[in-house]
Amino acid sequence: MQRTTDNYQRTLPMGTLYIVSTPIGNLEDITLRALRILKEVDLIAAEDNRRTRKLLTHYNISTTMTGYHDYNKKRKGKELIKELKEGDNIALVSDAGTPGISDPAYHLIQLSLEEGINIVPIPGATAIIAALTISGLPTDRFVFEGFLPRKKGIKKRKLAEIADEKRTIILYESPHRLAHTLGEMSSILGERRIVIAREMTKMYEEILRGNCESLVKDVKEREWKGEITIVIEGKRKE
Repeated sequence: MQRTTDNYQRTLPMGTLYIVSTPIGNLEDITLRALRILKEVDLIAAEDNRRTRKLLTHYNISTTMTGYHDYNKKRKGKELIKELKEGDNIALVSDAGTPGISDPAYHLIQLSLEEGINIVPIPGATAIIAALTISGLPTDRFVFEGFLPRKKGIKKRKLAEIADEKRTIILYESPHRLAHTLGEMSSILGERRIVIAREMTKMYEEILRGNCESLVKDVKEREWKGEITIVIEGKRKE
């Protein structure tokens, strides 16, 4: 069994890929280990350069940064693999939270595994767990569904599938689709307890609790902005 430590690269000819979790809003929500890794690696591959630059500037980190996102992941992934094979250590960060959750990190991780490159997780913040823990809904069993499909027919079929799920369900949603999505949930899922977490850890953090019908009314009365996580009660026993 291989040892996985921060110093593993000393005995390996190839570099290490670090999967580094960054804050989902509040810049204080980063671990000391993550800061050290971001300072020590040869390169930071960031999903959103501007957002990551803000974090690096705040902590006086001057490590070279390159963009790695959905639009360039195939081309850039090959370039990053080449650098890793040449001995460079790379930190992979998403725009916020833990890489690999609804972002292109999966592609680079798969390429690294195929090439035998060592991968080290640097755990930290993630919106899924933050929203779940304050939801008041069961946390012993849950399922994450990411973003719902955009196309109306496919989206309704997905919600119908979710309707039979007995575990707590976690979704991401965009602000401009929130009211419409809650309306569809109300008609398909019925009266479930729902928690909407908006802008978690940020200045305008907001947590709304209720059921589908009541929250639809609240949401329609205002303009919504920011990042939104929805936690939904699983199907109740008959």
